[in-house]
Amino acid sequence: VNMGIVEKIKEIEAEIARTQKNKATEHHLGGLKAKLAKLRSQLLEPKGAGGPGDGFDVKKFGDARVALIGFPSVGKSTLLSSITETESEQAAYEFTTLTCIPGIINYKDTKIQLLDLPGIIEGAAHGKGRGRQVIAVAKSADLILMVLDAAKERGNQHKDILEKELTTVGLRLNQTPPDIYVKEKPSGGIKFNSTVKLTQMGSDPAKVVYNVLHEYRMHNCEVLFREDCTVDQLIDVIEGNRKYVKCLYVYNKIDMCSIEHVDQLSRRPNAVAISCNLELGLGYLLERIWASLGLVRVFTKKKGHPPSFDSPIVLTEGRGGCTVENACAQIHKELVENFKYAMVWGTSTKHNPQRCGLSHILEDEDVLQIVIKTAEEQRHDKSYGQKVQTYYDTYHQGKKKKAKLKT
Repeated sequence: VNMGIVEKIKEIEAEIARTQKNKATEHHLGGLKAKLAKLRSQLLEPKGAGGPGDGFDVKKFGDARVALIGFPSVGKSTLLSSITETESEQAAYEFTTLTCIPGIINYKDTKIQLLDLPGIIEGAAHGKGRGRQVIAVAKSADLILMVLDAAKERGNQHKDILEKELTTVGLRLNQTPPDIYVKEKPSGGIKFNSTVKLTQMGSDPAKVVYNVLHEYRMHNCEVLFREDCTVDQLIDVIEGNRKYVKCLYVYNKIDMCSIEHVDQLSRRPNAVAISCNLELGLGYLLERIWASLGLVRVFTKKKGHPPSFDSPIVLTEGRGGCTVENACAQIHKELVENFKYAMVWGTSTKHNPQRCGLSHILEDEDVLQIVIKTAEEQRHDKSYGQKVQTYYDTYHQGKKKKAKLKT
């Protein structure tokens, strides 16, 4: 079945390549792109019961996860060994690393998990050379470090090939989710609207949207564009399984290049030039990783005591957000239920200390003091009776289980 899908994908790709792009063919191309996206998602997530996978089973650890992706022999393992205490096998031949090797970066009181993955080659999205498993791990990462060989980057377009492979499997690098509202309705046909002028959808955007929706058999729905988007972005919203990840392009082996070439590479957007061999630029790389992850450290404080600056709570946008509510949830789930107010010191407040609610967004190195309701105030809560009942039930269930163990 998979071979049939791959052949269909190749046919549609060839048809898109040979179709001229003009006003008359816009609608046809929109339909073809939707067909292509449907087939690709079928290939990635085949229907039917999934057996045990042969992926890399790596447990999430630390405050953020960073994945190293690149062609074989560009220096991924050397980079892992240079900036973490983990040693990954390095050698002068390709595919030295065959599984996923995790390491930990201890930086600014946080633990960042760095994953060294096997090199991927062209065609990885269709399963070549363990490509599927590598990309599956990349999807679970908070940041991707695309490691490229600075000396070879002029001749072979490794960056473009890797970007194409990751785009094929639904990863969107350094992009924000498009502001398009799509909602299926039981009846009423297709209602299409936009709050801005659509310049990237051709002369008749409504017809292109209708064609794409028709391909997905969505005949009753409401579509609203709040920004100027392309057909591909509309397809991403309909598919709904796209992952938006930040990516840093790391050019390794700069000691093999001229200074002009290094200067040109480091001026590219989201690029960092390093050399693991001479240990050049590793400190700056860590700074860039930190800035891209957007980690927020929050220090807690007891009433009448100084703040504890040794072990902060680390919050990220990708894992629940940076609100007071998320900070409470990380300490204990009952804190949110019994929350009264929080006192916050730091850059996120207008004056220090400021009395804040659960929705207040914290910033890096803020100090947080949580005040919970007193026992008397908790008794006056509407859900108090239910809480008592739940506690009583769990207590008695535990007692019954213990009684059974004695016999």
